Parts: sequence; C-alpha cells; structure tokens
Amino acid sequence: MQAQAAPILDYSKRGQSEWVDSLDRACAEWGCFQLINHNLDSDLCASVLSAMQSFFALPLEAKLDIERTADNPWGFYDRELTKNVRDWKQIFDIGPGSAEGPFAETSTPWPMQLGKFQATMEAYYEVAEVLALQLLTDIGSRLSLPASALKRDFGVGHSSFLRLNYYPQCEAPEEHLGISHHTDAGALTVLLQDAQPGLQFWHGGDWHTVKAEPDALTINIGDIVQVWSNDRYRAPLHRVLTNKFQSRYSAPFFLNPTYDTVYAPLLSALNGEPPRYRSINWREFRAGRAAGDYADLGDEVQISDFRY
Repeated sequence: MQAQAAPILDYSKRGQSEWVDSLDRACAEWGCFQLINHNLDSDLCASVLSAMQSFFALPLEAKLDIERTADNPWGFYDRELTKNVRDWKQIFDIGPGSAEGPFAETSTPWPMQLGKFQATMEAYYEVAEVLALQLLTDIGSRLSLPASALKRDFGVGHSSFLRLNYYPQCEAPEEHLGISHHTDAGALTVLLQDAQPGLQFWHGGDWHTVKAEPDALTINIGDIVQVWSNDRYRAPLHRVLTNKFQSRYSAPFFLNPTYDTVYAPLLSALNGEPPRYRSINWREFRAGRAAGDYADLGDEVQISDFRY
C-alpha cells in the first residue's frame, strides 16, 4: 500500500488560472482531491459530525422507525449492498427539499427526539450543494460544457442527496469492508469526514489511504463526468476499510442530475476521437444501481455497459 497522496487544492485560488489547471490535473490523474479553504463553516461541519454520532447512538428500534423503503429512499438503513456484498455500516439518507421523478412525493423522515438534527442537516445540505455546483461548473468549463446545460440538468428537480455513514468497530476487519470498491454514479461527491482513516482510492495499481487534512473536504468525480470527458477524467474506484478499535463517521453529498437527464460524451471533449459511450438515461441508470442496494441482483449496472 503506497503512501502517495491525492492532490490538495486550495479553493481560495478559485478564479485564477492556476486553479483551473490544478483542478484539471487532479481530475485527469486521480479523479479526486482534498479541498482546503472551501469556506464551509467549521462550526457547522463539526455540528454535522456531532449530530451524526447522536443519531447513530440511538437504539436500533428508534432508527428502524424511520427506515428507508423501496418506495421512499430516504431514512435509515443498515443492510446495504455494494457489489452484492453487505457493507459494514449504517446510513441515513437525506433527500432534496423538492424533487421530481419517481420520488417526487417522498420526504426525509426525521428523528424527532434529536431537536436540532433536521436543521443542522438541512443547513449543511444547502451549503454542500452550492459548493458542489461551483466545482462542477469549473470542471464543466474545462470541458466546454455550456452553463445552460448545467442549469437545466442540475437545477430544479435534481436528485442529489446527503448520506450519513457510520462504520462501527469490526472484530474481524480483514473479513469485512465498510463499503466495497465502487465508483460514484453521479457527477461529483463532496465528502465531510472525521479524523479516523479508512477511505482508500485506487491509483497507479494500488490502494491509497486518505489522510484527511484539517478542515479539508474530500472531492471525487463520478461516472457522469467520466462519460462527459470521454474517459479523459476517470471516476476513481474507492472503498472504506473497517477498524477493530475505532468507529468512523462520514457525510458524502452526492451531486446528481434531474431524472430526465441523458448524458453522453461531450463533442468538445472528443478531440478528434470517436465517442466511447452511448447516451445514458439517468433515471434508468440510477434505478438499476439503487435496486442493487437492497438485494443481490447479479452484476450492478456500470457505465462500461454503455461502451461502444
């Protein structure tokens, strides 16, 4: 296992040419980076992590009262599968305030016994969404993606969500993963995490453990950006290890488009090469990936299924 670290990008340099160059290089070489000076309030971030600990410390019966279902994907769950293997984790998924598509009539069930939990998570969702959109705008500009396309596909009715992850201590960490290796299906992920290591990215033929910089966020691109770029940018394979002595908390915000979005390699990204992917319907792709969270349905749908 290599000590090589993912790039660290300074968000205070946004708007400068070196910012765009460093962002492009990070997406092309790693598909992920740590972001410092991002302006997300440190007290709010600390409150999110504290509220997560309070929630996951609740009795299991209380959490099961607000369990997610096939009809409502928001809420608590502790039996999720990744690559058809059960994850060693508990989660709480928080949906957008308003949505369209198959879950338009659903809403997040909140733990009413935790008075500030909902307000804390809604406040964080809002700022994480703004940051994610700003980052995607900068990535899109490098790929000559029109701003109007971003506004259309990631505006009203988007399917983004905030996930709270709790990875309990594991007596046999060599036998279990917190979450198995995977790429993220959407466009971009903004990850808030505690100081406990465990997240690993695959790079250069080896797994690299993320050592979180103080007050940094971990950012990775998803499958949509890889398709847009015609494989110039690669959504990174990543996983989470378990730990015998320490539990771990993290909160990824997944920036996802509206369910009507259809994405394909951008003409501006082809550079004379043929497109490597057919058009992908987000509604169908997301439905196929989500169904595998609940049951072993065989191989999960991947963007590689849409390669020419």
